Amino acid sequence: MSLFCLGVNHKTAPVEVRERLAFPEKAVPQHLAEICALSPVDEAVVLSTCNRVEIYGAANSFAAACDALTTYLEDHFAVAPGEVEFYRHEGAYAAQHLFEVASGLDSMVLGETEIFGQIKKAYALAQTSGTTARRMNKLFQQSFSVGKLVRSSTQIQQGSTSIGSAAVDLAEKIFGQLDGCRVMIIGAGEMSRTTAQSLRSRGAASLIVSNRSHDKAVELAAELEGEAVRFDDWEEHLARVDIVVSSTAAPHAVVKHEMISRAMQQRRGKSLFLIDIAVPRDIEEEVNSIENVYLFNIDQLQQIADEGRERRERQIETCREVIAAFLAEKGIEALAERPARPTLSPHGDASDAASHPLPSA
Repeated sequence: MSLFCLGVNHKTAPVEVRERLAFPEKAVPQHLAEICALSPVDEAVVLSTCNRVEIYGAANSFAAACDALTTYLEDHFAVAPGEVEFYRHEGAYAAQHLFEVASGLDSMVLGETEIFGQIKKAYALAQTSGTTARRMNKLFQQSFSVGKLVRSSTQIQQGSTSIGSAAVDLAEKIFGQLDGCRVMIIGAGEMSRTTAQSLRSRGAASLIVSNRSHDKAVELAAELEGEAVRFDDWEEHLARVDIVVSSTAAPHAVVKHEMISRAMQQRRGKSLFLIDIAVPRDIEEEVNSIENVYLFNIDQLQQIADEGRERRERQIETCREVIAAFLAEKGIEALAERPARPTLSPHGDASDAASHPLPSA
């Protein structure tokens, strides 16, 4: 039995591709059942976030499992055969990859904290769906231990450690000090929460929260001393805000060109700054053509992340030494010297991949 990971992330696929492959949260249990019904796959966990779509699992045949999953993803997400190049990791390489993801080393913003909670949520959903057993249970429990160890024993979290913080950094570059800025948050999930908290902490004067579930909007608005508006009414408030941050789970755009056009007519030329941190994207790209409107999506936040990356770059090797020591302690010495990991084409030969499954419990 071999561990495996198959996926794409912000390094290997643009947002246009990732949003097509994103798993709607409500549909994940059904997808997990279908994935585990594939003959080569015995266990599976789906990790689908703004920056990555990855499937971790256990299978008798690494190559057969990855080929079957590639075909499954192509069939279910309208992707042409060979159009997307999925990376494939086997055995200890799959474990190391997950450990680096959990530690924030594989994130757009180095050391980000959201991914740790997202992994926990993905694992809990797979457990509830009955698609994990000994291999996945052990692997993910170990990933939580490693993630905590890396963050507690290094300075990887120094500086901005979330997509939300990077979005706020970008807003400050546009507006200077955020004192007096009026902000609208569309979506009341964890990403919206952290972004709103950062905006408030850096001086945003007022904050409007809108969400399909109005109760959640009310809760977040109360926490941040803001105002909650119903989801059907948020467009009415566009003309009186300076910054819009959108992060919903909608499968299609919720902020449309005509909405922004109407708001700009009322704003009399005053700039409007839009940050789209959702995948699939929340804001139609065409709004960027409107005068005095500035739209940035999640991939463009990479530039902000890169600026903060240099001061934490030296921490990466320290973090990897912590991970390597953990792997060696658990009997996976093959990665102690960090050999290059394979990245295979969708239907490539798996013979280059390392085959070092985790030891028995």
